[in-house]
Amino acid sequence: MPAAERVLLCSVTMWLLLQSLLLLASCLRLAAAFPKGCYPSEEEGLKTFRCSNARLTEVPRDIPNDTNKLYLDSNRIPFLPRDAFRDLPLLLELDLSHNAIASVESGAFQGLAEHLHSLDLSSNRLVSVSKDAFSNLKAKVNLSNNPWLCDCRLQELIRTVDLAAGSSGGIVCDSSAQEEHVGKAFLQVIADMDFCNVYKKTTDIAMLVTMFGWFAMVISYLVYYVRQNQEDARRHLEYLKSLPSKQRRSEESSTISTVV
Repeated sequence: MPAAERVLLCSVTMWLLLQSLLLLASCLRLAAAFPKGCYPSEEEGLKTFRCSNARLTEVPRDIPNDTNKLYLDSNRIPFLPRDAFRDLPLLLELDLSHNAIASVESGAFQGLAEHLHSLDLSSNRLVSVSKDAFSNLKAKVNLSNNPWLCDCRLQELIRTVDLAAGSSGGIVCDSSAQEEHVGKAFLQVIADMDFCNVYKKTTDIAMLVTMFGWFAMVISYLVYYVRQNQEDARRHLEYLKSLPSKQRRSEESSTISTVV
């Protein structure tokens, strides 16, 4: 083989080897950036990032920002902080089911309002969540299989979110101010009563009782004050009567001047 061809062949071989090493290094770097158990893929033309059963205790920070579908199900995530997903402008589906989520901060889904169309929070530990946590969110939300406290707060939340089809029956009262509601589907319960109206009535009654208490205290003080002054005046008059007439007139004049 001519020397020129050998040099060309070696050059091509070295170039291919270098490209392979760079590609391998890039893959290793990307793999190292992702939490253990997480990996990117493409499903039905959508960029997907899966972290199912990865033993996560928080939302990963290095999720590719072009992700369309994010699976964080079956982990140990206890709460969702504010701006947890703000760097995912193309996210369409978010699966957070089967975690230990007991708290969702207001603004946790900030930045997802316009494009997210599916949010799964089923099978977590949600007891009570402010409606503000889902403010402006247009996604279909699954809130089933959580230990909900059935009260006005949950009623406002249900009225705020768009529940995923078939998930409403799974929102069951795990606790309630009224024992007969426990174990019943929340939508069935609020069909017969309005928790927020009951709460308003209770608050109004409490305010009336408080106002009446203060009014009674004021009246009691005024009565005590008047009676005390009357007693002091009676004693003073008895004292004046016991004095000689001349001195009594002088004391009476002094008393009248003081009163005036």
